[in-house]
Amino acid sequence: MKKEYIYAGISIFLWSTTATVTKLLLGSLNSMQILAVSSSFAFIFLLILNLFKKKLSELKKYKIKDYLQIAGMGALGVFLYYLFLYLGTNKMLASQAFILNYLWPMMTVVFACIILKEKMTFRKILAIVLSFVGVIIVTANGNLLNIDNNTLIGALFCILAAISYGLFSVLNKYKGYDKYASMMLYYLTTFIICIIYLLITKTTINIGIGQAGGLLWSGIATSAIAFTTWALALQKGDTAKISNLAYITPFLSLVWTYFFLKENISIYSVLGLVVIVLGIFIQLKDKKVEKKI
Repeated sequence: MKKEYIYAGISIFLWSTTATVTKLLLGSLNSMQILAVSSSFAFIFLLILNLFKKKLSELKKYKIKDYLQIAGMGALGVFLYYLFLYLGTNKMLASQAFILNYLWPMMTVVFACIILKEKMTFRKILAIVLSFVGVIIVTANGNLLNIDNNTLIGALFCILAAISYGLFSVLNKYKGYDKYASMMLYYLTTFIICIIYLLITKTTINIGIGQAGGLLWSGIATSAIAFTTWALALQKGDTAKISNLAYITPFLSLVWTYFFLKENISIYSVLGLVVIVLGIFIQLKDKKVEKKI
């Protein structure tokens, strides 16, 4: 098997565990506590990685303006993204939250049209509509007229998470900062914001062995390592083919939530996920058509 597929497989496996690990951690810690510790682990790992890859020299090229922009992007694409995702996961089934999280590719399309001036085509509009139909199917879970309030609030948080990451993805492409150095700074920004909040609210973090393992996994495995192996996969392989593999993640996530959280796999969750992914593939096909033209 080619190395790029091995790297992509590692990322997909690690990302697919996010919902399950988060739900387990939320049983004893709040969103800010989880984010503070996991972001510190991610930052330390990425700092070591940048030292190894000799990427820290990139930091000398940045001006104060760049650091402020990077901090803002870190607050948007890491801090707010994870905070909203954690809050959403705490309000609804982990499987539902993770599926709704996959609205972010559609949000990327929307913001690319606004910021990068990419053309809004019929396929893209159809893809966006399908994605939101998928959201309704997942959220309603077969009962559109009587949606649970917690589920509705959780869905709103997950949609906000998708919006945050979609905007972040476009800004990341627009600014073009070194991906390794900037990602390290994104997690550093997140850690600083969390620490300030915890100090102001005088919130302490008491961590047991099990929680430490979950936080290490969340910070290093699902964030830092998954990001690194995905970057390597994209670097070594065909970008389009590798990118499409990412949509295996939510389906695999359903397996982990079923076995570890005992969440039943609802037919509506699967149907909604299929509709969302269908919308994503429609807009990917649109890109291929535009390239040929």
